[in-house]
Amino acid sequence: MQLILISVSSAQNIILSDKLEKKGDDYHLIWQDNFDGPKLDETNRWSIVVDSNGGGNRELQFYKRENIEVGKEPVSGENCLIIKAKKENYLQRKYTSGRLSTQHKVAFRYGKIEARIKLPKTANGLWPAFWMLGNDYPEAIWPKCGEIDILEMGNKKGIISGTQDRFFNGACHWGESFNNGSYPNYGISSINPYCLQDVFHLYTLIWDKDSVKMYLDMDQYPTNKPYFEMPINVKDEPNSSAHYFHKQFFIIFNLAVGGNFPEISHPSQVTALKEGEARMYVDYVKVYQKGIEGEEFKVFN
Repeated sequence: MQLILISVSSAQNIILSDKLEKKGDDYHLIWQDNFDGPKLDETNRWSIVVDSNGGGNRELQFYKRENIEVGKEPVSGENCLIIKAKKENYLQRKYTSGRLSTQHKVAFRYGKIEARIKLPKTANGLWPAFWMLGNDYPEAIWPKCGEIDILEMGNKKGIISGTQDRFFNGACHWGESFNNGSYPNYGISSINPYCLQDVFHLYTLIWDKDSVKMYLDMDQYPTNKPYFEMPINVKDEPNSSAHYFHKQFFIIFNLAVGGNFPEISHPSQVTALKEGEARMYVDYVKVYQKGIEGEEFKVFN
């Protein structure tokens, strides 16, 4: 596998999107997927996960290729990535779902990363996520690779408070080893004033040499404060955040069923799939950079 390093100083010459888009904050679009084609681009952009290991979180689903497709969201008519969670018996699992990533296809360091997503009703049991892992995974065994969770829903606290449709969080995980669960991590949970499981919403990560920040619906509320913020300009040493978040990461979308996050470990506890299926729609995902020192963008051929 050949690794190609693209210099951000010549970003206008290597745009991997249909057109150059410049934001008012000096960001340039360097990569995107609008999911407008007839099928998912598995050649240049995405790798689909097929496994039953529970995502390392005691999840209840089997991740199947068939649960990921490109098609229209029925209300808006937008062409989208569709991740389907289903109640079905498959290879000793009671549920199936989908997970995909840009691993081995696209990775980058720093920038603005955003995705427009319509989430399913999580009720009790669904765990949708938009997140990233360090590009040295799996050689750097988790959490040493570093993890940035831009969006997660379905947490047990939301279930207990009856705010499943508004309770969400951002988080970072890192450290030299799992250490029996005592690895460094930082997460912030919020109860949003309006539902996040009704229509499309925009989730944004702004990541630079100083900090990791996450925002909700910046397209509608550009002056909103971040719902997650963590400095990474501290001393670079093992177990400090600076040691794990200054390298390339890749993007992941998945829709888990059960697991440690919702604290649901048995199919009888899942109420979210009474009708048999739930869908997570991703209208687009985009990566912007400014073309400044320290930024990196890589494609793998």
